[in-house]
Amino acid sequence: ATELYSYTEEPEFALNRDYFEEDFRSHARGRRWIELTVEEQRAYVMRLLDALEVTDRDKRLKVARAILYLAQGVFDECDTEVDVLHWSRHNIFLLYDMGIFTALLELLSMEIDNSQACSSAVRKPAISLADSTELRVLLSIMYLMVETIRVQTEDDRPEWIAAREAFKNELASPLYNGEPFALLLFTMVTKFCSMNAPHFPMKKVLLLLWKTILFTLGGFEELQEMKVRHRERLNLSPLPEDSIKVVRAMRAASPPASAMELIEQQQQQKREHFKESPLVKQDSLDTYNERDPFKNDDARDEEEDPEDTDSGIEGEVDPLDRDVIIQPPPPPPPLRPPTERVNFPKGLPWAPKVREKDIEHFLETSRNKFIGFTLGNDTETLVGLPRPIHESVKTLKQHKYVSIAEVQIKREEELQQCPLTLGEEEVEDTPAEMLYLGMLPNLSQYVIALLKLLLAAAPTSKAKTDSINILADVLPEEMPITVLQSMKLGIDVNRHKEIIVKAISALLLLLLKHFKLNHIYQFEIVSQHLVFANCIPLILKFFNQNIMSYISAKNSICVLDFPHCVVHEMPELTAESLEAGDSSQFCWRNLFSCINLLRILNKLTKWKHSRTMMLVVFKSAPILKRALKVKQAMMQLYVLKLLKIQTKYLGRQWRKSNMKTMSAIYQKVRHRLNDDWAYGNDIDARPWDFQAEECALRESIEKFNSRRYERNKNGDFAPVDNCLQSVLGQRVELPEDFHYSYEMWLEREVFSQPIQWEGLLQNP
Repeated sequence: ATELYSYTEEPEFALNRDYFEEDFRSHARGRRWIELTVEEQRAYVMRLLDALEVTDRDKRLKVARAILYLAQGVFDECDTEVDVLHWSRHNIFLLYDMGIFTALLELLSMEIDNSQACSSAVRKPAISLADSTELRVLLSIMYLMVETIRVQTEDDRPEWIAAREAFKNELASPLYNGEPFALLLFTMVTKFCSMNAPHFPMKKVLLLLWKTILFTLGGFEELQEMKVRHRERLNLSPLPEDSIKVVRAMRAASPPASAMELIEQQQQQKREHFKESPLVKQDSLDTYNERDPFKNDDARDEEEDPEDTDSGIEGEVDPLDRDVIIQPPPPPPPLRPPTERVNFPKGLPWAPKVREKDIEHFLETSRNKFIGFTLGNDTETLVGLPRPIHESVKTLKQHKYVSIAEVQIKREEELQQCPLTLGEEEVEDTPAEMLYLGMLPNLSQYVIALLKLLLAAAPTSKAKTDSINILADVLPEEMPITVLQSMKLGIDVNRHKEIIVKAISALLLLLLKHFKLNHIYQFEIVSQHLVFANCIPLILKFFNQNIMSYISAKNSICVLDFPHCVVHEMPELTAESLEAGDSSQFCWRNLFSCINLLRILNKLTKWKHSRTMMLVVFKSAPILKRALKVKQAMMQLYVLKLLKIQTKYLGRQWRKSNMKTMSAIYQKVRHRLNDDWAYGNDIDARPWDFQAEECALRESIEKFNSRRYERNKNGDFAPVDNCLQSVLGQRVELPEDFHYSYEMWLEREVFSQPIQWEGLLQNP
């Protein structure tokens, strides 16, 4: 909940409390909220619910603020942050039970359609917090409800567990205006981006949208379970490993230093003896903070590209990055009990995979070479092939992996070819299916709007006058006058942008992963919209910054974070305390965003030759290589995957001078047994035709969508009424103005046209 509020909203906590106290005092006569019985609390919430339905906007806002104070955990009656969270959870389940969410939803719809507020906001030269007050209060309560009910805890009561399921189903099914709740939020995003509603508090909308989709569709752990169940249903072999566990167990790597560097290091250490305070190298991103023998390699390795000069955490420090290198913190407590230490197997982290296509291709070349003719898609007949080829085929088949997507594509081809014999397809109403159905008509607008917001929030974007203003829910009415206020606002604006990037990156990744599992073509249409909206260069532009300083940014003021700021006395803020930032070494929010964006880029480019070539054309290699300086295993894995798919197009010279990166790919990325990624021998055989590839894909997607979602399904095969009498006897609805103009129409179209009667007698 900390990220929900901007620091400029801080005075509103007291405002919410005051409106609640004022109303509650007259009701409870001197007792505190936490002293009431549950029945008395319910009676009071009922009273608030009735008061929400008044016509006066200001009164409604006061009631909404009182509800928000309850959702925030009646912090004035609590002594510790734990108490605040406890009461917040208790109150939110109570509010949900009393039907508050549905009431808030109606108010939210009214605010979205409030054309007066929209037109006055459009005319304003500067938008501030005051313009989004009602929306911010409503969205805050809804966010707290979604996020609190979504998260499971050990001490959940049975009725809370039931409420969670009910709420999840409500949000996912088309109960609100005939569409899932997420679509209302998507509509807000597109309305904001089309400049029709610049006062919408975008950060809150995006956070609520992300959490709603996380709740209704499920997070990465649930995705993994769904994938396992789906594979069982299709009778596919089980997954070779749980990818989440494998990635968690990975160690970050610094590739080994060369002999030259080791000599340099020894000299460097001698020099260090004479200095009073040596700069200590930082490695707290390593999960266990262990010293590994590769840690003290210098940044000046033999792999530096000319355009690759900004230094990482190792090596010489850029003066601008001085804040990155801090004396090493005390070693953090181990993440798991020491008995459960992960023992790394000596082999590779991933089981290799082979596709059916690869086996066919291998046999085709072998038969051509040894027999002189091919047998098409036959992977069984090995007659005439030498013994080693038999062994190779056996090994390939051992590691054959059929993905759910391949099964779906094959099934789709069958349905297209025999629409009548195969009959109607049973489509399960999963939350992902319902969301896709709702998003389909305006999908490209949603995608473009999200990317516009991502661009506006990216740290590499220059503030242009024509770009959208995403600061409606952070700028105060009175602009800062003191240096301290300016510093505070600067931190707030940066933090605000970071949170927007975090929400959009997580949202897009979740959508891609869920749609891919639901149906491959649903994933393909979203990814194609992303590619056409320039998502690939946008993400590369995002990484074309000093990633080390982005990941160690200190854009937060701990004492102002909720619930800390409402429980403890506020210390006097000074420039020094603002600059100190928080004590943690890294900004996990930004690391999370970076990993998400890399994963999206992987999803867009995997198995797509033309998009891989876009990575090459946009010169992504040096940008990605700089990102490898972040010593975090998961981030390194996704960077290495992106480097792996383009290695063969980067030329021999690049491979020669980047051997460390190549060996890191071998260690960390899954092997495809006969993938020639490191040498690029088939490079000449593959022409790069972006348009043809994307058009062929678009054709498959459109066939899928029209078969599954168009109203007049199987139009070509529908029975036709060809009896003259019944056709002429049908009632036809004519437009109102028909009888004004039909005589003119008859004159023009029928009577004045000469009829060639003889022409009718001749054979066509």
